This record gives sequence, structure tokens and C-alpha cells, in this order.
Amino acid sequence: MNMDGLPRHKSVVYVVDDDSAVRDSLKFSLELEGYRVVTCAGGAEMLAVPALAAEGCLVLDYHLHDMNGLDLLEILRTRHVALPAILVTSHPQVAVRRRAEAKGVPIVEKPLLGNALMDCIQRAMTTPQPAA
Repeated sequence: MNMDGLPRHKSVVYVVDDDSAVRDSLKFSLELEGYRVVTCAGGAEMLAVPALAAEGCLVLDYHLHDMNGLDLLEILRTRHVALPAILVTSHPQVAVRRRAEAKGVPIVEKPLLGNALMDCIQRAMTTPQPAA
């Protein structure tokens, strides 16, 4: 715990969403939970992050302006990024659900209500991940 009574996390949550209001809201909420948060407005910005933390989680919007979240994840995996990922989207099509499931990526549907995303992040942070 830190001096504010919040848990200390050495893990980083990377939030990639092209909607600034969603990014800001998630950053605020996750920081209140004690996570360090890095936000990116799109796939290219995420791919430009020089070094990703060894421990953490990716929260990827499916509908980014420059690529979709699953394509971004594929590129990150080719770079040996093994961080667990969560896909956030509205009304995912069956093909998106199947592709995410094949990659072991849970989907949290927008609008983000209740604790669904936070619960998913906590599970991702505590579940051992296979190597990329």
C-alpha cells in the first residue's frame, strides 16, 4: 500500500483507444485502483512505445483509426510481447469473437458498465501467460 492507502502495482496497463474520453476515463479509473497507466490513441502510437513493461496488461479497442485491436496484438506478438490482452468493443461480430477466442483474448463489451473490465484486468494480471 502507498501513503494514500491505495495498492501499489508495478504492473502497467496499456490502454489503446482512439476516443480520448474513453482513454481519459480508463486512465483515471485504473490509477484510482493503483495501476500505472500508459495511454495510446492508436496502433501506430502503441507500436512506437520504446519498451513495454515486463508485467502488465493490454486493453485494446477493436475499432482503432489506423488498425483493429486484434491486428495490433498480432504485431505485438511478433515482437515477442507476451502481455495478456483484453479486447474492448461494441457489438462484436461472430468473426471477431472467434478470432479473439482463438488468441485467448477476452472481450469486454462497451459501454463499460460495472466492474467487468476491472475484473478482467485483475484476472489477466494473475493468470500465468504463455511465452509470445
